Amino acid sequence: MAKYIIQGGKKLNGSVKISGSKNAALPILCATLLAGKPVTLKNVPDIADIRAMISILKSIGADVKFKNNIVKIDSTKVKNQYIGNEGEHCMRASILLLGPLLAKFKKVKMAFPGGCVLGKRPIETHLLALEGLGAKVVDTKNDIEMKTNGLKGADIVMSELSVTATENVIMAAVITQGTSVIRLAAAEPHVQDLCNFLNKLGAKISGVGTHELTIKGVESLKGGEYSITGDYLEAGTFIIAAVLTNGEVEVKGIDPHHLDSFWQKLSELGAQFELKKNSVIIKPHGKLKAISQLRTAVHPSFPTDLQAPFAVLLTQAQGNSKIFETLFDGRLNYLFELEKMGAKFDILNPHQAIISGKTKLKGVPISSWDIRAGAAMVLAALVADGITEISNIGFIDRGYDNLEAKLQKLGAVIERV
Repeated sequence: MAKYIIQGGKKLNGSVKISGSKNAALPILCATLLAGKPVTLKNVPDIADIRAMISILKSIGADVKFKNNIVKIDSTKVKNQYIGNEGEHCMRASILLLGPLLAKFKKVKMAFPGGCVLGKRPIETHLLALEGLGAKVVDTKNDIEMKTNGLKGADIVMSELSVTATENVIMAAVITQGTSVIRLAAAEPHVQDLCNFLNKLGAKISGVGTHELTIKGVESLKGGEYSITGDYLEAGTFIIAAVLTNGEVEVKGIDPHHLDSFWQKLSELGAQFELKKNSVIIKPHGKLKAISQLRTAVHPSFPTDLQAPFAVLLTQAQGNSKIFETLFDGRLNYLFELEKMGAKFDILNPHQAIISGKTKLKGVPISSWDIRAGAAMVLAALVADGITEISNIGFIDRGYDNLEAKLQKLGAVIERV
């Protein structure tokens, strides 16, 4: 298994171009199943999860070519067949095939998805939403199996603000007869990007960016070309890296409004930055001070995927800061890896912890727990005294396109071995 070896204490400077959003590219790849002609996707991140999804699409008959962050895909010969989760096909995002396959073939059967261990993420929200369009559940004991005699537009209230469930019902509804209204829809930037992509192919989705979507069904979607939005989660990671090392870094290729709550917390912390149209410049700062609470929630609140990286920043702030992770039970496990490096904290319960700062971190062997926790370990290593060895970086490869090369360009001493 590959590892990262990182020498801490190097100030980052320069500029970095952010890759396309993983969380937007995955549902958009699935949505190409609905297109009646070939689709070209640009700015697609070259990461493990994208290649796994492409492998799944190829296995059911899609013609896919992926080179230089461009995906050319023709899904017109896709067949409705069982989708397993063995090997590289074991990924959480495979659930995003449920909606488009059901809408296209009127039946679907697939294995339960795998993925990061972040606590239980049930599929009931997906099933209830699709049932609202007229689908029926055949089996959920051995596999996920649904069928329909024909989906119909409906007024659907989501049982929770689930990103992937919202994306599934959007994809099913765009080629469903009649008008569908999705209330309590997730509104994350990647959900918006999926809607924008579908609209470019001929879908009729209004209310994009809000928690209520109206979808007027169309008979079919055309082909076309689309560029994936910049990854605001990757951007947040590099922004935190710049603040941690007190360097001056311009992070390019993002929509700053995707991170409004993030900027508020950085300001509260004492970080210095300048927002531009498609980038942000992080500037050197004085003393960082603790914040009252970092509370994650659905967009536009603070994103759960940046909670672990931001916690590393809190170890370097003067005073005690509270973390309140509202979405996932297992998301604070990374704190025990930070503890090995010298971080000090008190876990109040599976969702809350108090981070004490400022603490000096030291380089030791540590491991990655999931994609974002892995990124947090890299961030901690950048400011730790000595050398840090990070194992299990396969998680990081699932979410970050060429992370070490981008950090090296900014002056970090990081090596993959």
